[in-house]
Amino acid sequence: MIKPEFRHILAALLTGLLAANSLAADWQINTLMQQLALSKSGHASFVEKKYIGIVDKPVVSSGELFFTAPDKLEKRTLKPRAESLVLDGQRLTIDRPDKARLSLNLQDYPEAAAFVESIRGTLAGDKSALEKVYRLTLNGTQEKWQLILLPKYSRMSDLVSRIVVNGTQGEIRRIDFDLPDGDRSEMLVTKVAAQ
Repeated sequence: MIKPEFRHILAALLTGLLAANSLAADWQINTLMQQLALSKSGHASFVEKKYIGIVDKPVVSSGELFFTAPDKLEKRTLKPRAESLVLDGQRLTIDRPDKARLSLNLQDYPEAAAFVESIRGTLAGDKSALEKVYRLTLNGTQEKWQLILLPKYSRMSDLVSRIVVNGTQGEIRRIDFDLPDGDRSEMLVTKVAAQ
C-alpha cells in the first residue's frame, strides 16, 4: 500500500509526465511545417563552411539569403567571391562576376531539382514536396528541433547522403549537408530583422 504522503508526490510526478508527453506529442512534423509555412518571406545572413576531403581547412563563405514563398530563393554569396544563385520556380540562374550567366531549367535535372527542393520545401513548410524524395524524421522540441531528410531514391543519395536542418520555433538556424564522398557543408543562418 502506498503511503498518503507519497500519493501526492506520485500524482504530481504522473501529472508532470503526462503534460510533458502531451507537449511532445503535439510537436510533430505537421506542426513544424505549419510554423515554417507562416513565413511568406525572409531575409537572413549565412556563414557556410564546406569540409572538402582534398583541402586541409574548411572553405568558408558568407552572404545573404532571401526567400519569397512559395518558390523563390536567392543565395547571394559576398565572401570570399561574389556569386548569386536565384531559384525562381523551376529556373536556376547562377551569376558570377568573372563568368557568363548560367541559367538552367530544373525539370531537365531531376536530381538537382530534388536537392534544391530540400531547402525550398523546408522554408515553405511544404511537407508533401519534401516527402516525394525524402524520409523525414523530427527530433527535439519546438525550442530546439532537428529535421533529418534522408533521400528515398539511389539517384538522390548519389548527390547527398543526409540533410539535417536545425531550428527553433518556425526559424531555421542551421543546415548541414552530408555528401556520399565524405565531404560536408554546414550553413549557419541568422534571421535579419525586418526594417
